[in-house]
Amino acid sequence: MRDEIWSHRPPPAAGPATSVLWRCAPATASELTDSRARLRGRLADGDGPPEADGEPLDTLLLAFEELGSNALRHGLPPVEITVTLAAGTWVLDVSDAAPGRGPAPAVDRDPAAGGLGLHLIARLAVAHGWDSHDGRKHVWACIVAAPDPG
Repeated sequence: MRDEIWSHRPPPAAGPATSVLWRCAPATASELTDSRARLRGRLADGDGPPEADGEPLDTLLLAFEELGSNALRHGLPPVEITVTLAAGTWVLDVSDAAPGRGPAPAVDRDPAAGGLGLHLIARLAVAHGWDSHDGRKHVWACIVAAPDPG
């Protein structure tokens, strides 16, 4: 069932117009939260699409915190997080040193017990998955940076 929710597949290929907006390596939950706040500030200061505020930015930051905290809790250090922007879409890539352990979404768990972050991100992202390369697991999600004007 896990593969139906969070597929083992590579992230979208970076194109020539792809730009790295953020890179960090949090070692603790508090460092992750601090990094999320700095990312918010950077994007609010104009390092993202001008329309990328409100709900799109909140979705990116939620995915950042959820996938980052999963890597810190269930992966192996070091955890590295990269946010890139290409064609109006943020690609969030969270990697750790446990290439053989894919994300494991909660199954048949009482929502009060938590563990539903992967399900939430799968619903909010336009694409998501995980892959292993260079000795690392990469869990990724694509978040639309700006709403479709049409």
